[in-house]
Amino acid sequence: QVQLVESGGGLVQAGGSLRLSCAASGRTFSIYAMAWFRQAPGKEREFVATINWSGGSTYYADSVKGRFTISRDNAKNTLYLQMNSLKPEDTGVYYCNTDRGSVRYWGQGTQVTVSS
Repeated sequence: QVQLVESGGGLVQAGGSLRLSCAASGRTFSIYAMAWFRQAPGKEREFVATINWSGGSTYYADSVKGRFTISRDNAKNTLYLQMNSLKPEDTGVYYCNTDRGSVRYWGQGTQVTVSS
C-alpha cells in the first residue's frame, strides 16, 4: 500500500512560481519512478512530468518543458515539482502518481490557480 500526499498549491499571478511537494509512505519509494499529472476543469487528467528511481532521468510534456522541473529526495520520500513562468493554462489540480505493477496510486491532489 502506498499513500501520497501533495502540498504546495495556491493562487499565483501569471509569470510567478510555485513548488509542489508529494510525501510518500512506504520503504520502497526510492526504487520506483514517480510522476506528476494535472487536471483542468472540464478536461481529462494529463501527464506533466516523470522521474526515474534515482532522479537521473526525467521526461516532460511539451507544454511544460523548460518551465517545470521534477526532482526527488529519496532520503525524505518526497517528490517535487518546481513550476516557473506559470501561465493561466497551467491552472488545475496537480496529482502525484506511482505505479506498483498494475496498481496505480494517486494522491488527493493540490489546486494550482494562475491568474492572468
